[in-house]
Amino acid sequence: MLVCFNGQFIPQEEARVAVNDGAFLYGDSLFETIKARRQQILFRDQHLERIERSAQLLEFPCPRAQIESACDELSERLTAPVSRIRLTLSRGPYQGLLYPAAGQSWFLLTATPYDESNERRHEQGISCCLAPNQRVNPFSHLPQCKHGNYADCLYARNHAHRQQADEALFIDHRGNLLEGATSNIFAVIDNQLVTPPLGNLVLNGIMRQQVIESAKELGMPCIERPLSLPEAMSASEVFTCNSLIDLVPVNEIAGKTINRGEYWKDLDKCISLRIDP
Repeated sequence: MLVCFNGQFIPQEEARVAVNDGAFLYGDSLFETIKARRQQILFRDQHLERIERSAQLLEFPCPRAQIESACDELSERLTAPVSRIRLTLSRGPYQGLLYPAAGQSWFLLTATPYDESNERRHEQGISCCLAPNQRVNPFSHLPQCKHGNYADCLYARNHAHRQQADEALFIDHRGNLLEGATSNIFAVIDNQLVTPPLGNLVLNGIMRQQVIESAKELGMPCIERPLSLPEAMSASEVFTCNSLIDLVPVNEIAGKTINRGEYWKDLDKCISLRIDP
C-alpha cells in the first residue's frame, strides 16, 4: 500500500489518526474512490471537482493544489496494472462538537492493487437484491457527497452479501429505484436510456456522468426520471456502474431474471476510447 499524508509519503505502519479526530468519532470526512490503470489516474479532475464541491457545501478545508501535486507523485509510484486509490479529507481533531480550528485538517491518499471484474462477471451479469433500509433522511443534502458516514450503504452492502447477491438496490417510499449501495443504475426502456434523477437520494457518480455523455455520443436519448421497480424488471437491459467496476450488466433483481442486452458494451467501449483513444 502506498500512503500519502498531507503530501508526504510515509510507511503504512506510521499512518495514525487521533482518537478525537472527527473522521473517527463521527464519520465526519469526505472521500473519493478512484481507479488507476498503470500510472494513469482515471477521471482524476472529475473526482477532485466533486470532492471540492462537497467540501464547499459542508465547509470542509480542501487544499486542491496540494492534493493534485500529491496525486501526480502518487501516479509515478504506482506499479500495479490496476490500482484502487482512496482520497480522504478530515477536518481534524474535535474539542467538543464545534468544527476544529483552521490548520487541523488533513488529507490522505492510499493506493492498493485492484483486481478488475473478469470477463465471466461481465458475461454472466450480477445479481441484485433490494436493500432492507432506506437511503438516509430524504431531507438531507449529504447523499450529494461522498461522506464518511456510510453506514446506510454498508448495511445494504452486507445485506446483499448475506443474501448471496452482488449488489443491493435502494428504493424510495414510492417504489422507485434510486441507486445501488455502491453504484448507479441504468435501464434501457423503449430504446431510451433511463436513470434515476439526481437529488437528495442519488449520488452524481463519476461513471454515471461518463455513461450519460457516451450515450449522447452514440445518439441514444438518456432520460433522468423516476425508474420504478416493475419498469426495471421488464426493461430491455439493466446495468450498474461506478468508478471501479465500470459498467456491469444486471442479470437478476430480487430473484427475477432480467433481460440481457448489448448496449452497455457499446457504452463501455465509448468510455474506454475516451480514456485511451
